[in-house]
Amino acid sequence: MIQRLPFYIFITLLVVAGLTTAWLRHTTTGVPLLPGEQQNVWLIEARIDFVATGNEVTVRLDLPDHPPGFSLLREHAASPGYGFSIIDEDGDRSAEWSKRQAEGPQTLYYNGQYVPGRKYRDREVNILPEPEMVFWSEPEATASRELLRRALATSSTPASTARELIKLLNNPAPDQNAALLLGSVSNKTELLLKLLNQSGVRARTVMALRLEDARRRQQLTEMLEVHTGEEWLLINVETAEQGLPPNVLLWSRGVSARLDVMGGRNSNLTFSMIEQTAPALALSREQTEENFFSLLGVSRLPIEEQGMFKMLFLLPLGALVVVFMRIVVGLKTAGTFMPILVSLAFMQTTLLPGLLSFVMIVSLGLVFRSYLSYLNLLMVARIATLVVMVILLISVLSLVGYKLGLSSGITVTFFPMIIIAWTIERMSILWEEEGPREVVVQGSGSLLVAVLAYLLMSLPVISHLSFNFPEINLIILAFILLMGQYTGYKLAELWRFRHMES
Repeated sequence: MIQRLPFYIFITLLVVAGLTTAWLRHTTTGVPLLPGEQQNVWLIEARIDFVATGNEVTVRLDLPDHPPGFSLLREHAASPGYGFSIIDEDGDRSAEWSKRQAEGPQTLYYNGQYVPGRKYRDREVNILPEPEMVFWSEPEATASRELLRRALATSSTPASTARELIKLLNNPAPDQNAALLLGSVSNKTELLLKLLNQSGVRARTVMALRLEDARRRQQLTEMLEVHTGEEWLLINVETAEQGLPPNVLLWSRGVSARLDVMGGRNSNLTFSMIEQTAPALALSREQTEENFFSLLGVSRLPIEEQGMFKMLFLLPLGALVVVFMRIVVGLKTAGTFMPILVSLAFMQTTLLPGLLSFVMIVSLGLVFRSYLSYLNLLMVARIATLVVMVILLISVLSLVGYKLGLSSGITVTFFPMIIIAWTIERMSILWEEEGPREVVVQGSGSLLVAVLAYLLMSLPVISHLSFNFPEINLIILAFILLMGQYTGYKLAELWRFRHMES
């Protein structure tokens, strides 16, 4: 047991490494664990209406910059006659339309697809705004100090201070101090921002968009963010609830203009939105960034190379089936790797045409091999002759299949010709030494293992996992190594001696 301990530790490390890496790939790149998964996508359209005055027109609209809880899939503008570009200035993204001359009513559109669920780190947390200086008239200054004194007496953190101020301002029967400040500052969010700045709390306004399916003509909602010392915390100025609801997209932050129209008047910004679904795998590939897991994946390779790896990543699973059937079950096969390659051939030909083609080629090959035995050829020449015969047989089957309109007759060329030639040679020698019964046993065992491997590898979930999570092969390797240490009775032996008494 002491000698096997390092081996079992190694097996455990392989399994843990495979599962951990697969899970990290799933959470980092968004690749779904199961095929066919769908994910929600919000299609958001911003509409800008204004009246151009006949001069040069420049329109700038703030855009979401890595909004928490969402990721941008794609974006574009639909504004005929206008130049359009996305401007990124120190993390502040904006859309800009420009035109040399425009007059009369104008309508501009911005469309963006946003996927919920992906978390991004805020790029501006390293630059914290200092609380701004606040100036009040004498009655307002007295009221603000009294209101802050009451709020600070029942709070201990920036977030709790903001909540207490919201409660005081939202009281149905506010005291004279709150009533005075609400009368002097009509915008409640702006009033809260001034009070928090006066108390030394870092705060800023944000414009948020509430997402509801099939809604039109929606406006941005002003909300408040307070810095807790570690992160920005969103607080609802109406309910004092903190945190970002799942149906809210933070559109812009800070005090910069949300919409700036130069060369026009009577501007208006509205939003329409619709919720759609899309394949999660396609979305993950479009959202994949340059990270460790995306560099290790094969989805960035050319399509031809991807097709090769998709078949290659199925080989370890076929090897696992062969090891299990031979070591644990005790099934005899004609060689070790031949069933794996035949199962891959079945992936190209489908099961029934592949079985018929394989049996036909091997049967005719055995007939030719029986004739070669009378010629007393050396083994090298005999194997080379079998390879040529196998190629000719496959060519004939391909032509016949083509004439009959059967695509399997063409895909049969994917069979491993060298392996089939060696299989014919091996079965012929086995026929001479052990008799036809042993040939039938090993041949049928090979086909059974190939069919089981094919049925397993053809499952959509297996194909999906092996291609998108190649680290799962570490788990398969662990099981192969573990079964390699098995020295007990095989299942075939237990069945054979089932009537014997212990």
